[in-house]
Amino acid sequence: MMPKTALLLGALGATAALVAIVPQAPSAGAVNPAAIQIDNFHYSPAMLVVAPGTTVTWTNDDDSPHSVREKDGKFKSAALDTDDKFSQTFTAPGEYEYFCSIHPYMTGKIVVKPAGS
Repeated sequence: MMPKTALLLGALGATAALVAIVPQAPSAGAVNPAAIQIDNFHYSPAMLVVAPGTTVTWTNDDDSPHSVREKDGKFKSAALDTDDKFSQTFTAPGEYEYFCSIHPYMTGKIVVKPAGS
């Protein structure tokens, strides 16, 4: 028979493991971060689905300068050199297609969906 202390510690360990792997809901007013890497003349991921209030940050990991420009001009970055970042917070649901104004064949999309949709 297992001692009560070992049983208790085993139960606590299992609980701690579950807490560590179950994602926590953001607190009220929290900004949800999301990341897009720019590398080898591509945005990765090319499409990102986020909730309203999410701040997306693009990081240029390429050796060439790139930019982030929404097709209708709703947001745009300056030219981003290696390791430069650009962030945009998305508050309204919808689809936001963007491209690199230096290399227009580079394209991506942000899809903003309310939770549960």
